[in-house]
Amino acid sequence: MSKDAREPFIRNIAEVEWREFPNHFGGALSKPLVMPETAGARHIDSRISMSQPMARVALHKHKVQEQVYHVLDGEGLMEIDGKKHVVRRHDVIFLPPGIEHSIANTGLVDLVFLVVTSPVSDDTKD
Repeated sequence: MSKDAREPFIRNIAEVEWREFPNHFGGALSKPLVMPETAGARHIDSRISMSQPMARVALHKHKVQEQVYHVLDGEGLMEIDGKKHVVRRHDVIFLPPGIEHSIANTGLVDLVFLVVTSPVSDDTKD
């Protein structure tokens, strides 16, 4: 989708394919619901993610992006600036830029969470 194609839509989550993004391992998958290439979004990236038991997202940080995670189901460990925290249903996590973080499913069932990121690019030139 081109960045100029900005039309409102209603889309069922079942219509969106699962993807394994870089640095996601062991069954850590996401559905890109609203982002530049799926909706022409300029300021927001919204995904639903599902990590199977033992799946993880590698430790990383963002230069300019802020993120909000909302855990919908399951439980796991989220590392934030070197400290590990148990996260479970309806925990909401806010991550400002520059904070090193990762998430891993250490539970017994799938860990399902929403991730909203702004801006859409971590390039400091944007």
